[in-house]
Amino acid sequence: MNFLKKYRHIIKASMSSSILKISPLGSVWKTIDPFLICVHHNDEYPPGNENFGPQNGIETIYWPESSKSKRWSMYHGKKVPGFPAHPHRGFETITIVRKGLVDHSDSLGVRARYGDGDTQWLTAGRGIVHSEVFPLLNKDKSNPLDLIQIWLNLPAKNKLVDPNFTMIWAKDIPKYSFWKSNKKTEVHCIAGDFLGEPTTKMPKPPPNSWAADLVNNVAIWTIKMEPGATWVLPPTQVQGIRRQLFFFAGDSLSIDSHLMSRHSAIEIRSDASVQLSNGARPTEILMLQGRPLNEPVVQHGPFVMNSREEIIEAMNDFQKSRFGKWNWTDDEPVHGPINEKFVSGIPF
Repeated sequence: MNFLKKYRHIIKASMSSSILKISPLGSVWKTIDPFLICVHHNDEYPPGNENFGPQNGIETIYWPESSKSKRWSMYHGKKVPGFPAHPHRGFETITIVRKGLVDHSDSLGVRARYGDGDTQWLTAGRGIVHSEVFPLLNKDKSNPLDLIQIWLNLPAKNKLVDPNFTMIWAKDIPKYSFWKSNKKTEVHCIAGDFLGEPTTKMPKPPPNSWAADLVNNVAIWTIKMEPGATWVLPPTQVQGIRRQLFFFAGDSLSIDSHLMSRHSAIEIRSDASVQLSNGARPTEILMLQGRPLNEPVVQHGPFVMNSREEIIEAMNDFQKSRFGKWNWTDDEPVHGPINEKFVSGIPF
């Protein structure tokens, strides 16, 4: 009986013609093909010290478990919070920085500082090493950080393409506002067609991405709803597409007539209009959409390939080549104290 009470909202939702599956959100969000995983880092960092780390000292906290009980985490950083130099092969990372700044460095020679609405799209391809750290530039106030990172798979034919760095600045991300009864829903389109808008308005994905071919109908949208707002999510015009909503901020959300009272990942039909109705507090949703690759996925840490043999090859290649040259003196470089965004060193 307790089980039925706890999961009653899931059982009811499964009866919906528009809802296909509901899963609870954990520290790592489970995604649908062609995506691999998704993570949300939301940290209230304290004022920074002279090394851009926390002023009140570094706690021994482990991620992802730490995020459930602590206001912030060092993740894998030793001096600065974040993720020091680490390799990837076989997929793409899409990093949406909603608040705060990230310092990026990689084995292509690219260095960048971005955030506060920017998105960075990295094609690992045959192999890249990158560092993503969160410099605490403010010494007299807190340094909040809020980012979502999505892993998008590469098809087998593109697993070993040249790595690529693409920067999508906030000013270039289309934003659409919808009003009903004086309540606003705002949609930010990081990738994908939107309501028949010309594709020239949309940010251009990297050339070897699964998202680069329009027939795959890959879309990445963030949706913000004011309390009491209602909006109809339009259907796709392409068959064979999967669509997933991540309800990650807010108290309640109704999908069609089914009330969601806890944060969840919801797979819905992509060929049907779906009404979203918000509750009494602001709500945020991430939408991921795309044609599935329908290929084997074998993952070992930072490598995602199609077979165990390819994983072994990736590990051997990394040991031999380190996936390029590392131009910095340590594994968690910070790009100075000035609060300015930039990108440099992109090879052409």
